[in-house]
Amino acid sequence: MNDFWLAPHYVNWLLAGFGVTLILSFCVSLAATLLGFFVCLARVSHSAFFTIPAKIYLSIFRNTPLLVQLFFWYFGVSSLLPASAVTWLNTPHIWTVFMGDIHWPAFEYIAGFTGLTLYTAAFIAEELRSGVQSVSIQQRFAATALGMKASQMWRYVIFPQAVRNAFPSLLGQYMNTIKNTSLTMAIGVAELSYAARQVETETFKTFQAFGIATILYILAIVVLEVVGQYILKSRTFVQGRR
Repeated sequence: MNDFWLAPHYVNWLLAGFGVTLILSFCVSLAATLLGFFVCLARVSHSAFFTIPAKIYLSIFRNTPLLVQLFFWYFGVSSLLPASAVTWLNTPHIWTVFMGDIHWPAFEYIAGFTGLTLYTAAFIAEELRSGVQSVSIQQRFAATALGMKASQMWRYVIFPQAVRNAFPSLLGQYMNTIKNTSLTMAIGVAELSYAARQVETETFKTFQAFGIATILYILAIVVLEVVGQYILKSRTFVQGRR
């Protein structure tokens, strides 16, 4: 029966990959939300100077497979860069600062982060735009009647309500981000799926390796959903939606 279970160091491989998945998901979600916010502003703008580039961006990144985009950022971009730049990107670099050492990530992590962020931001921008459109025009008139400037109206009236209305959909996008990190395995990012594949290759224990990986993915999604549901039911959030 002992042969059924994975050795501790193989479990550590999976946990290390899970850590990479969580860190990558968090960084991508944060950056994609910020970028999605600005794309949303451009999309709802009345100026064609902003709306046209935003529509092109959304059309490209929402309608092409994520895996293709990851291949583009890893293989396509690297083929356009000078050989010296590619060598520098793939060489470990450490900068010492007063708080400790900063390690330059390998190129596959940069490509994975870039591809995931640009892809996810396109969907988040559309979720935020739906939230903005859900705010009634009467509230905008009321804000104008109170003497609010456009920036104040967006800050205090429109955007808080838009975020609250779009929050369930945004939560779904953050869950998708965790799952989408598995595709970065294709460009060599040592996340959870990559680690499970490595363990399976060495041990031939497919069920155990991918079974543990599946449980860890489910755990991350469940924790995120529980936190999201808690926020949705919190007094501040509920009162803000009224």
